[in-house]
Order: sequence, then structure tokens, then C-alpha cells
Amino acid sequence: MSDDRGTGDDAGPGTDAGPCTDDGPRTLAVAVVPAPAPIGALTVGVTAAGLALVAFGDVPEVAARAAARLGAVVVAGSPLLEQATTELAEYLDGRRRVFTVPLDRSLTSGSQRRVLDALFATVPFGATVTYGELAARAGLAGGDPARGHTAARGVGAIMGSNPIPVVVPCHRVLGSDGLGGFGGGRATKEWLLALEGVLTPALDFG
Repeated sequence: MSDDRGTGDDAGPGTDAGPCTDDGPRTLAVAVVPAPAPIGALTVGVTAAGLALVAFGDVPEVAARAAARLGAVVVAGSPLLEQATTELAEYLDGRRRVFTVPLDRSLTSGSQRRVLDALFATVPFGATVTYGELAARAGLAGGDPARGHTAARGVGAIMGSNPIPVVVPCHRVLGSDGLGGFGGGRATKEWLLALEGVLTPALDFG
């Protein structure tokens, strides 16, 4: 699986919003949310439409690439950014199960968007799904077992290009015989699943 820290760089151009608004150039408000180990930090990017980016680590270069794809200017703050960072901090602290911040899906397109929408809509906190099951929910498998195998592999690649991990919960997607891959790393996937009660915490990351 791709280890792109949730940049969505394989998705193609965004299609939800244009590069400008009536009030001037489009903006991407960026902040860093401290997170427990093994995550360390989340870089968060929000447009006027909603949350567009979550990336693992303090990675301003990832935010800059996302802004370039969006045709946006990076800025320091906005009310939606405050909502997004607050909700993520609450989730990481075990005090939130559902995100209500609006999403801007401009960094996704095509089948990637269909799969990520199905994931967001059908796999809540504490639940999991396999790559094959998610492919079927998104309508990629078409009832053909051979096609279903190929679709499941495609879903794995889509999870690696998810631009809004944690909120659009690709950590809840598992292999048929194990955890499967994860752009944020195996330890992060295990930590998130333990936070949600799916796995028993096995290690103290300090």
C-alpha cells in the first residue's frame, strides 16, 4: 500500500470547488494537532468548504502540495479549522466518536471518491470492514469473484491515497487475513484500532 501520509496525491485534480471564490483566492487554513505516540502530530488543512486534508506528522510540505493541487493559498486560521482541530484532539483523547466538521472532497475523484464515501458512511467508530467488503459496498466488485479480488486490491491502493485519514477512517479497513497496510504505519493503525476498542492495547508507546 502506498505510504503517502494521506496526501491523496494519486487522486487527480479535485472537482468539488474551484480555485477562487467571490471574495478572492481560495485558501487552505493549516494547523498541527499534537497527538499521542506513535502518531506524534497531525497536519490539518481546511478550505472554506470543509476539512480537505489530514496528514500524519508535522508536515508543512504535504500541506503545501495539497494547496497547490487545490489552487489555494496557505493561511493560518479559520473557524472551520478550529472546529476540525478541536474534534480531532477530542477523538485522540477518547472523548469523541463522530466527526461533524464538514468535508471538502476536492482532493478525491472517481472511484476513489466512491470508495471513501462508502467508508465514511458505513463504517462507524468501533467497526471494521475488509477491503473486499468495502469494494462491494462501493459497487466495484459487480458480483464477479475474480473482479472482486481485483477490486479489493484497488481499494487497498485507494486507502493509501486517502487525503483525510482518521476522519475518513481507512484505519478501519482490514485485510482478509490481518490488519493490512496503512499510510500512517502499522503502529499507528494498531493504536487507532485500540482507541476504538477493536484491538487490545499491546504496547506502551510512552
